[in-house]
Amino acid sequence: MRNSRKRDAAGNGSRAQGSSAPGVSSENTDGGYNAGMAVFSYIIGGIIVWSLIGWGLDFLWGTRWIVLAGALLGAVGGFYLSHMHGLTSSRKNTGDRPAASGPSQDGGTNAK
Repeated sequence: MRNSRKRDAAGNGSRAQGSSAPGVSSENTDGGYNAGMAVFSYIIGGIIVWSLIGWGLDFLWGTRWIVLAGALLGAVGGFYLSHMHGLTSSRKNTGDRPAASGPSQDGGTNAK
């Protein structure tokens, strides 16, 4: 068996970058999690930033509603950014077929 560990200058062993367990693709194991965390951070970050901007404007102008408008704007803006970065689209694996539902071409059902 081939050893996939490298030694750094200090002599410590570390797993080679880009290697993973045999038969496990790193793209499929954490891609959905990373995309979900990115969407979450865009939306929460937008809410926090625009709420703080709204709070500052409320303080300057003596109003009380701009902070809520800022939070809403931040949430919408965060979702828009995640959508534009392609994080909200559903991905299909190669070879996956949609579930059979509804009538087939000959008018029957697809149930087997």
